Amino acid sequence: MSTASVVPLAASHRERSGLHRYRREISVAAAYAFLLLVLALIKPAGRPSFFQSQFADTFISAAPLLVAAAGMTLVILAREIDISIGSQFSVAGVVAGLLLAAKMPAAIAVLGTLAAGALMGAINGALIGWMRLPSIVVTLATMVILRGGLLWASQGAAVRLPPAFQWFGASQQSGEWIIILVALLIFAVLSWGMRSIAAGRAVYAVGSDAEAARLAGIRPQRVVFSVFVLMGVLTAIAALLNDVRFTIVYPNYGDGLELKVIAAVVVGGTAISGGRGTLAGTLIGVLLLATIAPALVFLGAPPQWEKALQGLIILAAVASDGLGRRRG
Repeated sequence: MSTASVVPLAASHRERSGLHRYRREISVAAAYAFLLLVLALIKPAGRPSFFQSQFADTFISAAPLLVAAAGMTLVILAREIDISIGSQFSVAGVVAGLLLAAKMPAAIAVLGTLAAGALMGAINGALIGWMRLPSIVVTLATMVILRGGLLWASQGAAVRLPPAFQWFGASQQSGEWIIILVALLIFAVLSWGMRSIAAGRAVYAVGSDAEAARLAGIRPQRVVFSVFVLMGVLTAIAALLNDVRFTIVYPNYGDGLELKVIAAVVVGGTAISGGRGTLAGTLIGVLLLATIAPALVFLGAPPQWEKALQGLIILAAVASDGLGRRRG
């Protein structure tokens, strides 16, 4: 075969490989578009359409979820898991509320909340990265400890936030835009870092093959510790973005968050076995998951179906990854 005929074949193969590489992201984007199309076509009698009544609110609720899911994406890329994220979210939200209720300046309250998130992440990271304990066991234990400790300390009571903190002290419309923009800015910075700096590539390397990464000069324990600390900080930021939407913080705000976050990450194409996935896929997964709950309400379906659908989504995504590895 001549060189002239090989080059087009190679180019065609690369193009197909590129599309194949992002097949999960493409399929999830198609599913999200199909869901929006269905919601656009269905309009119950005497009620406004989904896009008039609830569509904009999905972006507000998706913003904190996107920040938390971005952190979870890094953890799963490193071939780990963290099911304590919901408890961390609750603790960080209450810490922010307590600091603000104690008349602390907003900047001090934010820094204290971020420090609490980093500490919770560092505990998980030290036990998993340095002591090499299984992440599923460690984070299950810290989930229970944090949730039980928070309920014991607060006695289930809510914390009232100062009015000046709501919507960052701006109008509701401006505050909603600030929440979305902050989440997108964090997402953009993380996306750039995962593609462009050595630390981001090290996460992929450790998740793909920790021993090969070690031989290449990367320290897997340090990478694992760092992604858990970063996830703790991102979870604290997500809690702050959630707090500004309300005047009262309840200690159970994070209940069930771990299921929603993991579902968004896995359905977005991040392999549960680590080393493969994109933050862009996580963004699409977050939008899909954030739309399901209001869509169920709009369609008149029982809201209890939401968690069942999230579980089915996780199961389908993991099964798809398993089948893909077998074919590979």
